[in-house]
Amino acid sequence: MAENLDATDWTILVELQRDGRVPFTELARRVNLSSSATTERVRRLESMGVIAGYHADVDLEKAGFAVLAVVRLKYPGNRHEPLHRLLSERMEILECLRTTGDDCYTLKVAAASMRHLERLVGELAEFGSTTTSIVYSQTLTYRGPQRPPDA
Repeated sequence: MAENLDATDWTILVELQRDGRVPFTELARRVNLSSSATTERVRRLESMGVIAGYHADVDLEKAGFAVLAVVRLKYPGNRHEPLHRLLSERMEILECLRTTGDDCYTLKVAAASMRHLERLVGELAEFGSTTTSIVYSQTLTYRGPQRPPDA
């Protein structure tokens, strides 16, 4: 898939990750294309699934989630559907990665309080052993992919 992306496509992707609401006329100016060519490229990137959606960047603390944590879960079972169901139901779980190594899953969790986090981790512990790390601060926010060095 990445082989179908040229330097202009990557420039568009970087700009849209900075501001997904940028008007096409401004995006076109930034990438040195006409508005129609820019619109066509964005639509192509969407249809290819490279652009999977547009999202708001929410300040968790201002939205009432004062505690950010990373929870690692060792899941000894082989039926993952019950866990997946919990993951889809609990909106406090922001991200879930299936990983190799000692832990099977790594979750990014936002909680309103330590008590809230404790209850959520308790629910996750029903599936296996957990290790929780509280996030003091976020040194680097998610920035999205940039153009790979070999592209």
